[in-house]
Amino acid sequence: MQKLIRICLIANILALTASISACSTLRFPGVFRIDIGQGNIISEGAREKLKLGMTPRQVEYVLGSPVIKDPLHPGRWDYVYNYESGKGGFVENRLTLYFDSERLQKVDDSQFKDPDAVQEDLKDQIKKSRG
Repeated sequence: MQKLIRICLIANILALTASISACSTLRFPGVFRIDIGQGNIISEGAREKLKLGMTPRQVEYVLGSPVIKDPLHPGRWDYVYNYESGKGGFVENRLTLYFDSERLQKVDDSQFKDPDAVQEDLKDQIKKSRG
């Protein structure tokens, strides 16, 4: 009997855990969801001001503080901007900088888009999600 109670208790806990974790993905009709933007918005003009050989202080003056300064990779800074629309769109903009001997050595802008292009991408996603 105790074994049956224990099995039922574990099953209930698992079901409760699964239902709670699934709440964030549900979209109830008529419920307002806010837009969430996080990170650094970097304009194309600010990106163009970056020059190889700049010191970390100069880079922070131009772009601001990075979102990610990884302690395992102290020479790498990530400037990330995520935007999730309440209507279902999601975009990410990323600029990664690499330093060596306190000088900017490399700028990885392969995942960087101008903020205007990011807005257009978000509008396209929202249009597609509406059908």
